[in-house]
Amino acid sequence: MRLGPGDYAEIDDRLAAHDAFLAARYPGERPGRQPVHTVYVPADRIDGFRDWGAQAVTAMDRYAFPFDGAEAVRAKLVTEPIEDLRVDLEDGYGVRDDDQEDKAVRNAVVVLTDGPVPPFVGIRIKSLEPATRHRALRTLDLFLSSYPDPFIITLPKVSGTDQVAAMVSLCERLENGYGLAAGTLRFEIQVELPSAVLGADGAATVAKLITAAGGRAIGLHYGTYDYSAAAGVAAAYQSMEHPAADYAKAVMQAAAAQTGVRLSDGSTNILPVGTPAEVRAAWSLHHRLVRRSLERGYYQGWDLHPAQLPTRYAATYSFFRDGRQAAVGRLRAYLERRSGGIADEPATARALAGYLLRGLDCGALEQVEFTREELTALA
Repeated sequence: MRLGPGDYAEIDDRLAAHDAFLAARYPGERPGRQPVHTVYVPADRIDGFRDWGAQAVTAMDRYAFPFDGAEAVRAKLVTEPIEDLRVDLEDGYGVRDDDQEDKAVRNAVVVLTDGPVPPFVGIRIKSLEPATRHRALRTLDLFLSSYPDPFIITLPKVSGTDQVAAMVSLCERLENGYGLAAGTLRFEIQVELPSAVLGADGAATVAKLITAAGGRAIGLHYGTYDYSAAAGVAAAYQSMEHPAADYAKAVMQAAAAQTGVRLSDGSTNILPVGTPAEVRAAWSLHHRLVRRSLERGYYQGWDLHPAQLPTRYAATYSFFRDGRQAAVGRLRAYLERRSGGIADEPATARALAGYLLRGLDCGALEQVEFTREELTALA
């Protein structure tokens, strides 16, 4: 043995700054529930969001819902049809004059405070690009002035770190102005431009966006159609499963890993409306795309129409129920240190526990032979 206490201390000192960086930048997965979707409702139509569950059940009955687990899906649609609601004042709402948008913001606050709301609620403001910047600031200020509960801010069309840094500064100003605790306001970054993935300097911009957010970014949301259009993909081929989309999301996934920033896939614009054949075709597509996203580690997506809720939950429930038995068995074997056909490591045990927790959170699983406390500790 040639190393003594002084050598150990010297290496500790040499790596202290890096240790602190890792602890701050990569704290691990954020605890708590992640919604399986975000529902975007234009601000001028927000009055009807509480009817989405009933509309979804009606669509299931009218068009003979073809997927397994229909009764469980119905129960979900009755008790919690929307997990995460976003009042949309960006693309879904459009450009109006200031008086109209002010009125829409005030009305949205009235609607949200006049009855039950989903577990997660937020607002999508306009982008911080020059043409819409002042309107975005005004809308956020107005909403915050009268909405009393915690909410999420969605920041669209982010193209660089300066916009994220400006958003951090804005949050600090609003917290000071309204007497809120530091860090109260947090936001999601929408990745809708190739420059948000790969910068002019050749670096992965999206990783820099997370750093620039200073701990306020809680999610990266992929914008299917803005991104595809900006990348030059013809409209007929723009899709959540286009290779350009898969590349962007893979970079997002690598950038967000172990940071506590959660990922969300985008949406499909093929809505379940029209003839029975058209509705069932749209359902089939949506069901497949939701399952595809889940298998790739994107546990959240966007829904834009009430009739997309049944396929969101059917695909999500089957994903967790199909893998439940294997996940429980592997986790039990890991804890008991039994030998078997799969030699799982601690990282895989964390993933298995996280998988089961997600299934419990969304209602897909009712019991998994472990307590929630045990799973949380493992995850």
